[in-house]
Amino acid sequence: MADNQYDNSKPKNSSVLITGGSGLIGKYLTRSLLNEGFKVSLLSRKPGRIENVRIFHWDLEKQIIDPDAFKEVDYLIHLAGANIGEKRWTKDRKLEIINSRIESGKFLAKVINDNKIKLRAFISASAVGYYGSVTTENIFNETDPSAEDFLGTTCKAWEESAEQFENAGIRTVKIRTAVVLEKTDSALSKLMITAKFGFLVQTGNGRQYMPWIHINDLCGIYLKAITNSEMSGAYNAVSPQHTTHKEFMRVLGKVSKCSVSFLPVPGFIIKIILGQMSDVVLNGSRISSEKIVNSGYRFRFSDLEDALKNVFQT
Repeated sequence: MADNQYDNSKPKNSSVLITGGSGLIGKYLTRSLLNEGFKVSLLSRKPGRIENVRIFHWDLEKQIIDPDAFKEVDYLIHLAGANIGEKRWTKDRKLEIINSRIESGKFLAKVINDNKIKLRAFISASAVGYYGSVTTENIFNETDPSAEDFLGTTCKAWEESAEQFENAGIRTVKIRTAVVLEKTDSALSKLMITAKFGFLVQTGNGRQYMPWIHINDLCGIYLKAITNSEMSGAYNAVSPQHTTHKEFMRVLGKVSKCSVSFLPVPGFIIKIILGQMSDVVLNGSRISSEKIVNSGYRFRFSDLEDALKNVFQT
């Protein structure tokens, strides 16, 4: 994934430590970092082996972390957190989603502070859910306030947890991620569930926007956050192309050679199935990519059809 947009300021022999490295984004990001010549280490709850990657044990509940994990580490990328779309949002599940992000950030900050570890940057995952599960004519950018719904308050608390590093004088970047286009283990794979029957299904009225980003561009933005020392604060990781759900499904059907059912699944059925999580499916607004573009990042996939073709070819 080499690209000269990363080369100008990349420190030689830099080391990156990743939490949540076994997740979808972590797996792709690890590969991208290795391809760019970085040394990569992962914090994991379970032992494992990955070629050219060091894996260190940590346990948030027990407040345990291998002290060797931070030796000679330059950058810390924090991806760990319970999967928002994996289970129905019960009261307990909501608490797990929030705590897995906030408490892990607090623990990492304490370890960094107590051991006087010098980092060049701390880069934290966040999500465009910061702006809420709403459909409006507004195009949200990084200066807009967080929403007051579950995702909005969760993302706000998530980012506030990252600000502990900023307050300690460490350059801090927060990546607000849109729907990630990847074939095997993403929101896209869920949209493709009915493809085995030869058709795809639109949800709701289709007028809700669906901010998206190709997995390679998401990894590229994380690389940019490492190498560009001018970057700090929040950045939307979202394609410049604004797409409604209806248009997204039309293009997905074209690329996957599946018809799109002319009968969309009504919103009330989605609500019965998913409960409050249905807001994420049935609502969505446009998100601006202007700030990340102004940082010098050049999108490889800014057109949805091109992005989906690449996903299905890989």
